Amino acid sequence: QVQLVESGGGLVQAGGSLRLSCAGSGRTFSSYAMGWFRQGPGKEREFVAAINWDGDKTYYADSVKGRFTISRDNAKSTVYLQMNSLKPEDTAVYYCAADSSVSYSSSWWSAWGQGTQVTVSS
Repeated sequence: QVQLVESGGGLVQAGGSLRLSCAGSGRTFSSYAMGWFRQGPGKEREFVAAINWDGDKTYYADSVKGRFTISRDNAKSTVYLQMNSLKPEDTAVYYCAADSSVSYSSSWWSAWGQGTQVTVSS
């Protein structure tokens, strides 16, 4: 099973940008669909974005559409989440996930990273 490690979180002012990275181990990374989820304080884990195995299909939550972009580089076994025009309500721990196909449900995904904190100040 693929191992995932997120990086790139931090503190940013509202309106700013961050790019999260998720590095996967193993030679089968390119066969996985990849997703980003987030969990804010006192909230359930929610879908943010996902991308299929070769990157030609992407999916976004309505709350981030037009502001966030998911991409992947299979040669580097890495998936990215570019986050622009950040809002205080984007504050959460962000997790990347991997599985055979895309789902909006967190319970579908079998492999998870440890998470990276994103804090957006107003």
